[in-house]
Amino acid sequence: MEIVVACGIAVLAGSGVWLLLRPRTFQVAIGLSLLSYAVNLFIVIMGWVRDGAAPFVQPGVLPDPARFADPLPQALVLTAIVIAFATTALLLVVLLASRGLTGTDHVDGREAEE
Repeated sequence: MEIVVACGIAVLAGSGVWLLLRPRTFQVAIGLSLLSYAVNLFIVIMGWVRDGAAPFVQPGVLPDPARFADPLPQALVLTAIVIAFATTALLLVVLLASRGLTGTDHVDGREAEE
């Protein structure tokens, strides 16, 4: 299972970095989103417990905290998702305004040679 998750994180991060290096602004926005997904997945996996049990404790039984998933990475990822959404929305508004002013969505103002 760890290999599948590690490969998923690697694919998301690699695709995000590759899109960040593209000249089109929309591709940069998608690259930032993919990179944030990779980081969020990495943070959630860091709090994962192999035999993670539901946080239910039976009365009279002393719970073992090592068996439960850590809630701190989950709270951090929830906060990161909200911040990433707001940042992406702001980036797209700025990119649309820039396209309206320059007439192109190319980063350096020139049309891409394809």
